[in-house]
Amino acid sequence: MQLANILWADDEIDLLKPHILFLNEKGYQIDTATNGRDALDIFKTKDFDIVFLDENMPGLTGLETLSQIKTINPDVPVVMITKSEEEYLMEDAIGFKIDDYLIKPVNPKQILLTIKKLTDNKRLVSEKTSMAYQQDFRNLGMILNDNLNYQEWVDVYKKLIFWELELEKLEDAGMHEILTMQKSEANSQFCKFIEKSYLDWIKDQDKAPMLSHQLFKKKIFPSLSEQTPTFFILIDNLRYDQWKIINPIISEYFRLEEEDTYFSILPTATQYARNAIFSGLMPSDMEKRFPEMWQNDEDEGGKNLFEEKFLEDQIKRSVKKDTKFSYHKILNQDQGKSLNESLSNLMGNELNAIVYNFVDMLSHARTDMQMIRELANDDAAYRSLTLSWFEHSPLLDLIKKLSQKKVRLIITTDHGTIRVKHPSKVIGDKNTNSNLRYKQGKNLNYVNKDVFLVKNPADAMLPKLHVSSSYIFAKEDSYFVYQNNYNQFVNYFNETFQHGGISLEEMIIPIVTYKNK
Repeated sequence: MQLANILWADDEIDLLKPHILFLNEKGYQIDTATNGRDALDIFKTKDFDIVFLDENMPGLTGLETLSQIKTINPDVPVVMITKSEEEYLMEDAIGFKIDDYLIKPVNPKQILLTIKKLTDNKRLVSEKTSMAYQQDFRNLGMILNDNLNYQEWVDVYKKLIFWELELEKLEDAGMHEILTMQKSEANSQFCKFIEKSYLDWIKDQDKAPMLSHQLFKKKIFPSLSEQTPTFFILIDNLRYDQWKIINPIISEYFRLEEEDTYFSILPTATQYARNAIFSGLMPSDMEKRFPEMWQNDEDEGGKNLFEEKFLEDQIKRSVKKDTKFSYHKILNQDQGKSLNESLSNLMGNELNAIVYNFVDMLSHARTDMQMIRELANDDAAYRSLTLSWFEHSPLLDLIKKLSQKKVRLIITTDHGTIRVKHPSKVIGDKNTNSNLRYKQGKNLNYVNKDVFLVKNPADAMLPKLHVSSSYIFAKEDSYFVYQNNYNQFVNYFNETFQHGGISLEEMIIPIVTYKNK
């Protein structure tokens, strides 16, 4: 069986006949040339899977030949072979997008390994990745049946995301389906864990994981420094997997110092979780301390209008000294660019808090706009859209500018989001809130198996609007749909990204610290 067509150009090609015979026996077809001009003529007449170029040939050099080959077909892998170990040659070759670089003398097995790496890499990686996941699938299956603590759940979620991102690179629908089933099973078990644990966490927070309202106290305030400003960037609605795909870009400019996680409070909605972050308080305490600022679900108007005031109050309570800080909320490109232009004004602050709302807008647009629905029709596409935004955003420009200064950079979010698939009927009165993943109100009627019920809001440190008020949280990938116009709403919201309920994606939140390189 012929495995690949190879073009090999070397002015000493006769000395390489043993190598060529070895490769022929392995099933590879080799065309040879003794100079760059002949190599180009041959390259134009046939399709090749890989090209080997000697750097030092008469006439056209290897680098000159490489340049013209890339002009004809930039996708064919090219390997440069040279007697020289001069650094400038390697740098030039890399600049021309060389795929590999070998130093003479080369042996046949070295050549074979290079060929396999460049022409058979996708198949080999696919086979190895699938095999490794199948092995881990069994391990994860056993772990999910254990009585896991919150840190073990973090580890399980990270492992699932690792495999989701690895398998995403493969064209293996079977593996994707297996992972989707395992992730669904993990979410089912995680919801049982939260039902059993969450109210105990609220009751005894010393035994709980870090929660939203403890973020500044535990992660931000202890390391504030007048010499090194802290830039706290909260990208609204950013899941752990979305952070994982933008992290390599951030890491080009900053060194990752610490990757940590915390758990979002319930409801995993901006109104509750983000206000808790900036105030350092649970929602019921916010309602008592800031009656004129806290907005309940029934109240009209914006629910996150006072984050700067909340942060100022938390700093005064927790830091116990004058702390220069700034707060900025970025809702569009122009605001982002304006902030970047005023960066020098922020360097005298110990703390600069910046909220970026893009991902949240994307998730809502995913619900509201047909075009976005088609662009982000699954989790992989949703990640890709996030990456595309980030690569062209003022936020990345800000990170690049910050990398030139001495700063501490912290990136996090307030809650995640999950793609919902299973409608769950709910009945409430006219004052029941509209969120698809949690409801609070009087006399709620719902499907028991789909919800986590908090009958007494005080147990979860949530506001109690009426004597008989209770909260229900959608579990796994369910979403609440009213009896009226049931089919219309099912079709409209199915497969959209929502937040407010209980899932690994919504509750386990990255908080990542970077330092200058």
